[in-house]
Amino acid sequence: MSLEDLAIDAAKQAGRLLATMQDSINPREKAPKDLVTEADVASQKRIFEIIAEARPTDFFLGEEDLTAESELPGLKRTVGASTDLTELKYCWVIDPLDGTANYVHKLQTYSVSIALLNYGDPIVAVVYDPVMDDCYSATRGEGARVNGDPIEHSGVEELSRALVAASFSAGVERGSPEVDRWVEMLYECQALRRLGSAALNLCYVAQGGLDGYWATSVKIWDIAAGILIVREAGGTITSFDGGPVRIQEAKFIAAATKKLHKQMFEVFNRL
Repeated sequence: MSLEDLAIDAAKQAGRLLATMQDSINPREKAPKDLVTEADVASQKRIFEIIAEARPTDFFLGEEDLTAESELPGLKRTVGASTDLTELKYCWVIDPLDGTANYVHKLQTYSVSIALLNYGDPIVAVVYDPVMDDCYSATRGEGARVNGDPIEHSGVEELSRALVAASFSAGVERGSPEVDRWVEMLYECQALRRLGSAALNLCYVAQGGLDGYWATSVKIWDIAAGILIVREAGGTITSFDGGPVRIQEAKFIAAATKKLHKQMFEVFNRL
């Protein structure tokens, strides 16, 4: 089994688990407006069990705290978000439920995201949408796919014709730079969306459903897989300052084309 196939298997099993649990969840707050459920934890456990069995020497970085699961395979090789991932040969970065607020409210846009990093650079990526049963995947240098079929970006070059998405922090404040960017972009693009799953947003850019997407308040597990999928689909993604993506900083601009990316960058630099 290839590494991509391993990640696909883990993501699909976790996604199906999420779907069966959705009617019986008990949400709680990690922080104001930031939700976590038993489903997040159960999904991450399932992913750990599958991948750790096949890859017993790899490291793991997951969104949820599983320290109470003392018998869980792979638990002793988990690392924190502050770990320098460029020092680890292989580290799986896992978001067991991206779009928890959507999931809790039964707004059916959520996903499972799994990426394998090699010294901090994504080399395998899978994002699974359990509702649509769509599995986006990529291996570095081999292109991006959905359900095994190749995908590519929309090719849109003009911001005035672009459908763009953004992500805000859970507790965004009135008058924050995130709100200012949203308002400024609203005037410039064709339409603007906030969909609730960073991983799926990046896949939509890769597939052509979205033309652009930016975020400054997400986490590495939200985007590690999506970054590679955008790259392999021929899209453009940089850090928010225009340089190479710093994956652990997770502030970026993604676009179908370089020309569109430049226009988005220029909008934000007015502020």
